[in-house]
Amino acid sequence: MTDQTQSTDRTEEWNELRELYLSERADRPPSTARGVHHVALLCSSVPATIDFYQGLLEFPLTELFENRDYEGSTHFFFDIGHGNSLAFFDFPGLGLEQYREVLGGLHHLAISMEPAHWDRLRVKLHDAGVETAIIGGSSMYFTGPDGERIELISDPLGEMYGNQVG
Repeated sequence: MTDQTQSTDRTEEWNELRELYLSERADRPPSTARGVHHVALLCSSVPATIDFYQGLLEFPLTELFENRDYEGSTHFFFDIGHGNSLAFFDFPGLGLEQYREVLGGLHHLAISMEPAHWDRLRVKLHDAGVETAIIGGSSMYFTGPDGERIELISDPLGEMYGNQVG
C-alpha cells in the first residue's frame, strides 16, 4: 500500500538508479536476446480476435495451429513487423476469468508504427466504435476484444517521447 503523504517527486531516486545501473550507450554490452519472438495473450474467440487484429489493425495472420500444451486450444500469430509476432491462445472449456491486473501481469502492449499508419488506424478505430485515449500526441490506447490493453505509438522503435529507450 502506498503512503499518500509521501512525496511523489522521485527525481532523486531515479537519478540514483541511473547512476547505479545505467551505462552510457557506448559502454553497454550487447544484449543476449535477439528480439521478441512473440507475446502470447489469451482470447475468448478466435474469429473475433482475427477480425480485430487482422481486419481492423491490419496485422496479417501468419499461422494457426493446435497449442502443444493444451489439446483443442488454438495458437495463432499476427505479424507486428521486424520479425516480431503477437500470438493468442484460446482455452475452450477452462472457464477463464476476465483479465485482472496483478503485479507481474501485462499492463499493456505498445506497438510502434509509422505516423501515417497511426493516423489512418486512429480514424479506423473511431469509425469502428473503439474508444481510444490519445496521450502526448503519439500514443493511442484502447482495448482489444477481450479487454487487453494496446498502445499504438508513432514514435520510432527505440525512442519514446524524444528519449532513447533502446
